[in-house]
Amino acid sequence: MATFHFDLVSPEKLAFSGEVDQVDIPGVEGDFGVLAGHAPVVAAIRPGILTITTAGKHEKVIVLGGLAEVSEKGLTVLADVATSLDELDRAQFAETISEMEEGLKEKEGDELDNAIARLDHYKSIQQQVSSTAMH
Repeated sequence: MATFHFDLVSPEKLAFSGEVDQVDIPGVEGDFGVLAGHAPVVAAIRPGILTITTAGKHEKVIVLGGLAEVSEKGLTVLADVATSLDELDRAQFAETISEMEEGLKEKEGDELDNAIARLDHYKSIQQQVSSTAMH
């Protein structure tokens, strides 16, 4: 399988840099996969789990929004937050969800709609993390 260069960057660190076979990205307009030779595109990413495939191995990384850019140089994801599943503090993540739920009481209108959508993304991540841990 043809490979391409992939960089995953967050404000804190360069989370990943190297040649990969495929990257699956949680896009705002739907999840999408990138393979070598993908057409150039810039897409917003939503909170979710990004999967990096190299030599048949899958590495899962939680991303909490950002941008993905595919160019002739490869793929670059600029993530607001990028945390490997191995590094995830599950108790802290659950606490963040509880705080988000509590914060819904103070919001209304579009702000409430956006907060509910973000909470749904976080809960989806939590569910995926739980099911991944069981496999």
